[in-house]
Amino acid sequence: MIRKAFKMFVDSHAHQEYERRHRPIWRELEEVLKNHGVSNYSIFLDAEKSELFGYAEIENEEEWASIAAEPICQKWWAFMSPIMLSNPDHSPISRELREVFHMD
Repeated sequence: MIRKAFKMFVDSHAHQEYERRHRPIWRELEEVLKNHGVSNYSIFLDAEKSELFGYAEIENEEEWASIAAEPICQKWWAFMSPIMLSNPDHSPISRELREVFHMD
């Protein structure tokens, strides 16, 4: 199991909308995530900075990366891009974080 942490950015006026769109996320997207070895996935909001902190446990980097090619993922990105900082392909602008400490 690999722990992944990353930051994304939501528009300051869209905090509630971002949360609403995740309650719940689309069932088909959840299935794709699970089928690609993702578990224990959480996203937290720092409302003062409009930053999102994501944490997920994954089985391997290749499966994690392959999620981006899934049509439901691309559809989700397009759905979310109006309220997030996004790349031209609608993927969220994201910065991976390096783990510097862990305790079980």
